[in-house]
Amino acid sequence: MNNETITLQDLSIGYRIKNRDTRVVASAISACVKRGELTCLLGANGVGKSTLLRTLSAFQPKLGGSIFIKAEDGKAVREISEFTDKELSHVIGVVLTEKPDIRNMSVRELVALGRSPYTGFWGTLHDDDWDVVDEAIESVRIGNLANRMIHTLSDGERQKVMIAKALAQQTPVIYLDEPTAFLDFPSKVEMMLLLRRLARENDKTIFLSTHDFELALQVADTLWLMEKHGDEQPALHIGTPQQLASNGALARYVERPGITFDPKNLSVTVAK
Repeated sequence: MNNETITLQDLSIGYRIKNRDTRVVASAISACVKRGELTCLLGANGVGKSTLLRTLSAFQPKLGGSIFIKAEDGKAVREISEFTDKELSHVIGVVLTEKPDIRNMSVRELVALGRSPYTGFWGTLHDDDWDVVDEAIESVRIGNLANRMIHTLSDGERQKVMIAKALAQQTPVIYLDEPTAFLDFPSKVEMMLLLRRLARENDKTIFLSTHDFELALQVADTLWLMEKHGDEQPALHIGTPQQLASNGALARYVERPGITFDPKNLSVTVAK
């Protein structure tokens, strides 16, 4: 069965500058993201991870190439530029790094904002919408928080609420930018396991950027590693953690004087 939801063909990403010049961050990207899997994007600061994620989310235009997406029926394939904003809101959900600075709103009310693509101009939720909201809350296992006010939550609890909001949007694709930022280690582990479970149980396409290297190696189904040398454009390595360990890509990424990578155990050792 073909489970490729997002397909990139010769994609170029970067920025258009005021004088009509462009700054290309990366080019010739051809890859796919599969549903039912957790895919983690790794790379050094400044390599272009955020630019790639924003481009895939249609927050900024691509410079060239194509981004093909399977539509809501799971069959028709369309280029991202062919979707209207409303159509994209039915296909792609996005969870950003920024903490939601919200007061006087409960968890259930915030998750309900995920239904906005379906509620029309007046934003009125019907019983069916509230059923979806409650199902999303239960999927993330935060039913005990449903009536709590957002500003009283911990960082980890807020991240779960934002993921529930994305689930309430009922999109086949969810992109997350550094979802484990600001979390302590146990919460990071819990968050990554939650996302992997949601991908598998809900057959979602979940793609996220992260700096949590060792955690990604243990939890991700597929890794995208952006590797940059000097002034060259970054190369993109794609595979399972074991595949990227075997071909040396992970060692090149992480090893420094005093830092070694064990490809057999997928672990990092720091010299004492």
